[in-house]
Amino acid sequence: MPKSRLFLFLAFTVLAVTTYTAVRHQFVSVEGASELEVVEELYSLIEEQSVYELESGTLVEGALRGMASAIQDPYSTYYSKEEAAIHKASLAGEKVGIGIEMSEKNGKFLVISPVKSSPAEKAGIRPYDEIVQINDVRLDGKTMGEVMKLMQGKAGEKVSLVLYRPSLERHITVVVERAEMKNETVLSEIVEVEGVKIGHITITLFAENTVEQWLESLTKLMEQDIKGLIVDVRDNPGGYLHSVAGIISTLGEQNKTFAYMQDAKGHLEPVKTVKVEGLEKLNKAVRKLPLVVLQNEGSASASEVFSAAMQSWGTGTLVGVTSFGKGTVQESWNLANGGQVKLSTNKWLTPKEAWVHGKGVKPDVDAEQHPLFEIEFVPLRGRFEVGDFSEEVAYAQKVLHAFGFQIVRQDGYFDETTQEAVIDFRERYDLDEGDALDELFFEKLQEQITLYKSKKENDLQLQMAVSYLMHKAGH
Repeated sequence: MPKSRLFLFLAFTVLAVTTYTAVRHQFVSVEGASELEVVEELYSLIEEQSVYELESGTLVEGALRGMASAIQDPYSTYYSKEEAAIHKASLAGEKVGIGIEMSEKNGKFLVISPVKSSPAEKAGIRPYDEIVQINDVRLDGKTMGEVMKLMQGKAGEKVSLVLYRPSLERHITVVVERAEMKNETVLSEIVEVEGVKIGHITITLFAENTVEQWLESLTKLMEQDIKGLIVDVRDNPGGYLHSVAGIISTLGEQNKTFAYMQDAKGHLEPVKTVKVEGLEKLNKAVRKLPLVVLQNEGSASASEVFSAAMQSWGTGTLVGVTSFGKGTVQESWNLANGGQVKLSTNKWLTPKEAWVHGKGVKPDVDAEQHPLFEIEFVPLRGRFEVGDFSEEVAYAQKVLHAFGFQIVRQDGYFDETTQEAVIDFRERYDLDEGDALDELFFEKLQEQITLYKSKKENDLQLQMAVSYLMHKAGH
């Protein structure tokens, strides 16, 4: 495997500047003319004969995008000079945005995962959502770079996204406020149950500085005599392979294979842990602890490398649901025009040589999340009574049902059972008397969703992980 750093969902490594001459010699002859000569022929015809005036750079950009698109790989992309700069900025120490990782497939822009605690996550954007419109701009025919530019803006500005959500089989509109986001990729806390301390570390992204943050958090937790460790990679969309290697190396033996890279010819090369200089004592202590890895459908790429390694080694128990299923590795090259191309150059396989692409990593312990954690935040306005039919009514029915109210219908038709649930909800939270859905009702409803999600006891997947570790600790 080359010594270059591999990045599993955003690759910015500078590997080479491919020159025109070097590439040209790789093309075979076709009826006496090289394939590139045919490209040059079309280029000349357009320049000389087309009634449309185009700058030469426009034609070149189109050709480059076309070649990258022809691969039909959502993770292989061409970026113009401007787009490459925007893409690179997404891994800066601080950035302004909404916090989502996207891929493009067959002209569709799909959410891999919202970044943990980002505006996108707080707004209810979920993995597999398809972004079909940004503000008033439809995305039909747009490039990934153009979509990224539409996402850009100043902190505090709002952006409206129209999403198609497969689980609901309908479109929803989400308004997200851009924010400055520090690249703090590791969060840690102590969860104490019956006097037993359990460490809970959340990794939101495997970025450049993640290993340093991980070691700092892990050291502090170990100093508090924890009896178990939860590593939470839910909604972690991936990151640098070397960051995964650094973290796994603190949890396993030295020089142990945690993944395989398989190139286009099928050659396998093991990727192994490295010696953690000066941290041998920490490594030894951590390896004695029972470990749980929390994952969900938004855990992708590098986070799946981590989960699969812990599972294959028998080092950790996976709790949650099947992960996203991204099993390819990308590398990037700077081009002579200032642009950049990102290509999938390897498959990554688990230590047991399994390829999880399109399948995901299955958990050892299935744990579905509470339905309220899956409910999106959407703007709710208007007044609705018995006999009305609307998306706002369907939203309220879904939330009320998740809160345990007796609801028969969730299709948006305001029937009498919905009316009874609305009356009960209004009485419970001391709203004005009434039996209708109005803005006061919607405001209180979303306030209660936020409050519910903020309480760790309602996080069913986390509670399953804690229960498992308590059992391991003999409690």
